[in-house]
Amino acid sequence: MDLHMASKLIYTATYEAENPIEVSLREAFHLLEPQLRPPFSLKVPTQPEYLNLNRAILFGILCELHFAKVHIKHLHGIVTDGYTFFTSLLTKVVNELYSKLVDSAKIQLIWITKELIHVAAVGFDALLVALLRQIVGGDFSEGNLWLCQELVSLFLFEWDCLLEEEPLVLASALYLFLRLLADHYRISGNSKIEALKLMEINLCVRVFREQFHLCLKIGRDLIRLLQDLVHIPEFRVIWKDLVLKPTEFRTNGFVDILQLYQKRTSSRYLLLRITPEMEKQLRFLLTHVKLGSQKRYQVWFMRKIFCVPERETLVIDIVRFLCCAHHPPNEIIQSDVIQRWAVIGWLLKSCKKNYVQANVKLALFYDWLFFDERVDNIMNIEPAILLMANSIPRYLDMTHTLLDFLFLLMDNYDVERKGLVIQCVSSAFGVLIRKGVIHSLDVLTHCDMLSPCLKESLGKLLPDLQLSVSKVLQPTHLLCHTVQPLDLGSPTGGESQTPL
Repeated sequence: MDLHMASKLIYTATYEAENPIEVSLREAFHLLEPQLRPPFSLKVPTQPEYLNLNRAILFGILCELHFAKVHIKHLHGIVTDGYTFFTSLLTKVVNELYSKLVDSAKIQLIWITKELIHVAAVGFDALLVALLRQIVGGDFSEGNLWLCQELVSLFLFEWDCLLEEEPLVLASALYLFLRLLADHYRISGNSKIEALKLMEINLCVRVFREQFHLCLKIGRDLIRLLQDLVHIPEFRVIWKDLVLKPTEFRTNGFVDILQLYQKRTSSRYLLLRITPEMEKQLRFLLTHVKLGSQKRYQVWFMRKIFCVPERETLVIDIVRFLCCAHHPPNEIIQSDVIQRWAVIGWLLKSCKKNYVQANVKLALFYDWLFFDERVDNIMNIEPAILLMANSIPRYLDMTHTLLDFLFLLMDNYDVERKGLVIQCVSSAFGVLIRKGVIHSLDVLTHCDMLSPCLKESLGKLLPDLQLSVSKVLQPTHLLCHTVQPLDLGSPTGGESQTPL
């Protein structure tokens, strides 16, 4: 691709239109450039002048490295809103321009972020979250590893300030770096990654040991991530303490790991593993693209997002996002737009590594294991049942694999709480039928091609559950999902109508 620099801030392809954010910053800088050199005017700017001066200073900080300290002093001298506008503007640059920024601007971006932390700028926590979201899972490129190292260093060195001003952002950092460690530990012999792993471990262990109350904010997905790291000695000790000695964490009210299992993880944490660009594309697909018209989007998605084999682990995060952070309204559910279960089915079929497949299925079923209708959202468990039901009869192997995995989880995920897990999974099935997500489980229990063992297990799980729900008994505001044939197609986007 032919790229050129635009005003020392971003790279753009020759065919791309100018970016409106970059244009607004650049134009403000050129308009006010004489005012950006000392001595600075003592005149109090009007509100429009103040906003434009913020834009000009931001452009100067990102593009004029030799004047950056002058620009930040200027900003400190004029600020009247606690840096609210400046920080929100910088957050917008991160969300919409980060991947296009020239390297020098990225370096300046980290520098100005630290400066804003030091002055406790309003909104610096949102800026940090935006930066965390730019780290791409399964990406071992130099630029991505640089951002990982810069941010983990920032969280370690600014620990006291962050803890005092915005402690919740440490929970976000913990979630993200636990997830990244699972990817980074699959790579050995790379000195940069080895050093990075040590820093990530130090940060995560410090949050666990010193601020465990922040860990509790994350909820059950914290356990899912931690269990993927028990082969690392530091986390094996933490896991043993969680299970056997919870009082080691010295947190009032925490007495059992079950308290984490029973807390649903907020979508704010799940979004950390999806870049804004991925989120935008996925929401577009699930809002505007009709099933049968998705081939070009599927091909684009594979080439753009899964451009290297190591990125396959992103499927785990995307499935958690689809289940828990994207809940379509009823008008989309009733339409011919691609549904979440179809996208998940295609993504699962595209996975080539066994450990990724297993983690994707765990991500799909995770909320089933400790489902509580009082606190959990039915939309989080909907995709799994619809994928199993809609895969019959054409993709019976999908239904068989998912059901088999679910029963395996019930027996082995937490042996000490096996009875509770069975009760929660049974409750999930019951709620899905009662709420009209599917009319009955007949599509599973009456399928002649389904393994007799699986049907027998279903029967034991739901001995007292009505397998059919009368339409008359369904609440009128709930919409049933039509069970329809599924075409999973090929992972690379062949001619068949493939979900996505």
